[in-house]
Amino acid sequence: MSTVTTTPTAGGTPAAPAPSSGSRRPLRATRQDERYRRGVGRWFVLAAAILVALLMLSPFVIMVLNAFKSPAEYSQDGPLSIPKELYLEGVQNFWTRTNFPQKLWNSVFISALVAVFGTLLSLLSAYAIGVGRIKGRLWIVTLFLVANMLPQEALIYPLFDMAQKVGLSNSQWSIIIIFTVIQAAFGTYLLASVLGTFPPALLEAAQLDGAGRWRILWQVVYPIVKPTLGVLMIFFFIWTWNEFFIPLVMLTTNDTQTIPIALASLQGDRMMDAPTTNAGALVSLIPALIFFLIFQRTLTRGVTAGAVK
Repeated sequence: MSTVTTTPTAGGTPAAPAPSSGSRRPLRATRQDERYRRGVGRWFVLAAAILVALLMLSPFVIMVLNAFKSPAEYSQDGPLSIPKELYLEGVQNFWTRTNFPQKLWNSVFISALVAVFGTLLSLLSAYAIGVGRIKGRLWIVTLFLVANMLPQEALIYPLFDMAQKVGLSNSQWSIIIIFTVIQAAFGTYLLASVLGTFPPALLEAAQLDGAGRWRILWQVVYPIVKPTLGVLMIFFFIWTWNEFFIPLVMLTTNDTQTIPIALASLQGDRMMDAPTTNAGALVSLIPALIFFLIFQRTLTRGVTAGAVK
């Protein structure tokens, strides 16, 4: 039997028994088992993340392979084969057939203005609803949510008719106005929920200092919601960049159309040049990818802005 030794204190009272070395071993083993299980779990999560990333990247890899493959090699070896030589005529055909520089400028011009105007309109509307506390706030926010859920097919005929009546037929400004309102509906719904929980103490302190509503907006509210506005601007730009149906109907000439319409023009009813289509998709993806890489830090800061205070 193991004996437990006690050490007497200054007053003669025996102290608590010192823990034996045998009692520490199970505790250390338990901690080691927990660390081992955590390490194994992290490796499983990492493996699953890598697998999902590979599945997501596989369409882009196939697109790159077919973008530099000749039509004869594509039809003979299939879409999954590695090109034997670098074929650049697909990129050249897409560049010349669609007048890509003009389409690129149209997409950048429309998407940038929609991102700026949509974010500004969202901020002003959400400020009136969330901070101004107008009557019927809940119903107005619900109306914006319902408007954001309407399909574009249900809106295209009245929008096209109104554009013709106001003289904006085949005009890029019709697309800018339409998507500014559509994107601002989502932005207003999101920002109104954020500004509805805005600290009233800050607003009251600004009012006591003599600040009006316009000054409160730009000097108190705007600096706090600036990261969220950056995220909205990035989303509005990318969403507008990828829009196809409404620009296809509203823009009828080549000098006003955008990149998604240019990609659709490469496909015919009875034939399709797969290498040229893949090359066009690759060239069209590069500007959006550059834009995302430039504003990646803005997006990350906006998403994590409210996580740590």
